[in-house]
Amino acid sequence: MSGTGEGRPEREPHLPDLHLRLRSELGRIDDQLHALLTAMDRLQGLLDAVVAISREVELPAVLDRIVTTAMDLVGARYGALGVLDESGDHLEQFISAGLSEQEHADLAGTEFPRGLGVLGHLIRHPEPLRVERITAHPSSVGFPPGHPHLRTLLGVAISVRGEVYGDLYLSERRDGRPFDAHDESVVLALAGAAGIAIENVRLFERVRIGAEQFQRLLLPKLPDLRPFTAAAVYRPAAEPSRLGGDWYDAIPLPGNVVAVVIGDVVGHDLRAAAAMASIRNMLRALLFEGGGPPGAVLAQLDRTLQAITDNPVTTTTLARIEPDGPGWRLRWSSAGHVPPLLITPGHRAEYLFVEPGLPLGVDSEQPRPDHSRFVPPGATLVFFTDGLIERPDRPIDASLDDLTALATAYADLPLKEFVRALADHHPSDGHDDMAVLALRTPCA
Repeated sequence: MSGTGEGRPEREPHLPDLHLRLRSELGRIDDQLHALLTAMDRLQGLLDAVVAISREVELPAVLDRIVTTAMDLVGARYGALGVLDESGDHLEQFISAGLSEQEHADLAGTEFPRGLGVLGHLIRHPEPLRVERITAHPSSVGFPPGHPHLRTLLGVAISVRGEVYGDLYLSERRDGRPFDAHDESVVLALAGAAGIAIENVRLFERVRIGAEQFQRLLLPKLPDLRPFTAAAVYRPAAEPSRLGGDWYDAIPLPGNVVAVVIGDVVGHDLRAAAAMASIRNMLRALLFEGGGPPGAVLAQLDRTLQAITDNPVTTTTLARIEPDGPGWRLRWSSAGHVPPLLITPGHRAEYLFVEPGLPLGVDSEQPRPDHSRFVPPGATLVFFTDGLIERPDRPIDASLDDLTALATAYADLPLKEFVRALADHHPSDGHDDMAVLALRTPCA
């Protein structure tokens, strides 16, 4: 039977060989899982970056965010974004990030790049550019004095509505490696999102400017109020399409008397803006018809609004400033509005706190009391809306204290500069529109 030619049974794999093959396979799977996790982290980072950029509503903040998020995504030490001029041939703006204080100091007095050298190559050829040694690139012209000597570069163009808006530049990965294809892919994706964010914020700005212009058309130009001086400022909300209901007015009356009003219609839309205009006009008519104490005028205004309109709830303060011996007498009534601020000579400031009363449009049968206060010569009265001070994360008292500090610090400025300073440095979060009207009594 031994000559039947039957083959020998195959030899079983040796156990150490199986261990080696298993370790190799597990190593390969581990590498694949690591690569997958890295890709997922990059994707999540990209998504987070896109969301962060899209939340910005000011163009400078968007451009800064694009640079810093691109640096984070690929681990770059330096980043910059060059914005092209109208010709598309040169840079008119250059936003950089990553420079140390010493590097900033070394570059003091050096003009920002205009788009020459390797940067200019990307302007002329807006395809992604990866360079492992900048000085060896045919377009390189070296670095200006004091500039860090960079080796690597990753550049991609950012397009808005099909036209190149600018170029995003990254240099020097923190791990010392040159930029790779993965870096290029993620920055290209970011550049696409950046173009959309830039277009959105530019549209946002156009809408905001349009809303602000419309609102200003509804507000009066202050008349000659001599012997008083007066100034007013209006600032729209930070968000687009948020037409406000804030308004102010000042009306000269016989006998060196001035009526002043500040108000805020609830809402941020066309209805609020239209209501603001109608309330202001009705109030003017009541004042010119004979007026009377501020409380009586507001009560008549509330009854009239309830009878002939469906206007929304409105807060307001109506005041009269009239001669009183050596100074002036302020008489006012409040319909749920924030108190005026009085600054007397010597920079002493106090809020004229009284029972605020109900806003207009709540209960027209409720009495509206009047209040009175002597105002010395050379004093400043500040009427404002809550958009100047309110922010959800702070107590209102803290914001009022901040406004007092601002007002006393700028009290010596001419009134136009004074109201602008309050609006520029306001303690609020800027998410509501704001109006400020200041009136200064003549000096003795």
